[in-house]
Amino acid sequence: MNRDDIARRVVITGLGSISPLGLSAPETWEGMIQGRSGVARITLFDPSDYKTQIAAEVKGFDPKDFMDGKLARRIDRFTQFAIAASREAVADAGLDLSKEDIYRVGVLLGSGVGGIGTLLKQQGILERRGPRRVSPFLITAMTPDAASGQVAIDLGVRGPNFAVVSACATGSGVLGEASEILRRGDADVMVAGGSEACILPITIAGFDIIGGISSRNDEPEKASRPFDLDRDGFILGEGAAILVLETLDHAMKRGARIYAEFIGYGVSADAYHMIAPEPEGKGAVASMKMALRKAGIRPEDVDYINAHGTSTPLNDKSETAAIKEVFGNHAYRLMVSSTKSVTGHMLGATGATEALACAMALYEGIVPPTMNYETPDPDCDLDYVPNKARKVPIRIALSNSFGLGGHDATIILRRWEGD
Repeated sequence: MNRDDIARRVVITGLGSISPLGLSAPETWEGMIQGRSGVARITLFDPSDYKTQIAAEVKGFDPKDFMDGKLARRIDRFTQFAIAASREAVADAGLDLSKEDIYRVGVLLGSGVGGIGTLLKQQGILERRGPRRVSPFLITAMTPDAASGQVAIDLGVRGPNFAVVSACATGSGVLGEASEILRRGDADVMVAGGSEACILPITIAGFDIIGGISSRNDEPEKASRPFDLDRDGFILGEGAAILVLETLDHAMKRGARIYAEFIGYGVSADAYHMIAPEPEGKGAVASMKMALRKAGIRPEDVDYINAHGTSTPLNDKSETAAIKEVFGNHAYRLMVSSTKSVTGHMLGATGATEALACAMALYEGIVPPTMNYETPDPDCDLDYVPNKARKVPIRIALSNSFGLGGHDATIILRRWEGD
């Protein structure tokens, strides 16, 4: 292997997570493989008047446990999540930033809706108390790039820094773009992922009115049931997942532990509808094919797919069709699971959370299950790893993320074998 090959390869060396399953990456991963649901009745506001009264909230999060109280008061909840998860990821990577060229360490974070909670709160203050009482921190707290900027300030790094916004495909798109920055030599390290804090009356009402979310209020832990015949919508979630990506050259020089190698990234558009996926999954097919091509692997090399798997009737059917189109007969030998069955759909954070799941599945040789899979759907007839984690060594994992607006993103990771 020559030096140029090493420089172009990208690896994952650190993981951080704030999720409905716990306040760290190990807690999140453990919850996934245990099949422990993070879904419960909403406590962030009184949901009694809403059709949907359940969500996957982050529980027990006190920002002052992770940062200075003064900073916590000036930023939105989604940025609080991002800072907490970023600090964990950097520590987990064993990255001493005082020894790094801070112009070669970048931050790339994404969010589907940004600081919408702060915006709505300040709108209320404006209406009740007038314009002079609006917070001077409103603008810097509400924008989707707020987390990326604040994390860079918090870490003190000055490399490439911006935000990606592509609805539910954001997290995977962020990681893909971060990998491209590293491959083209613009940074040595990227702190990358997604964050979201959108469990609010307006978002629940908005998703309710378009029939997107489940109203299985009497059984919250069973409401998210990807690929099951009785699925009736997704569960809104919140949280953050941050990964440290490095060039292999940089990681090897500092003797870093490597969770997995990042080998492929594909993006496309359905160009079909703002809400519904293209029925045959044409955009998803294009995204997966691009990722496979860039990874330089064959479809039959893939062992596991962490599906977008939202638990909506249309998504799960079209994603299954797309997997069959790309993988042919191998689709029936693949393991496919949706960790949204326990985390809910974390919008801009979900792709990064599922990348964390893939990295850990490769690292530990355990495939997380699809929970609540009880009644098979004839249109969804693959191996969805139902209801119990599967201990099996895998070499290559693919993760799909598909967003409102027809955004499609696919990433591919490979088990690190010290090569």
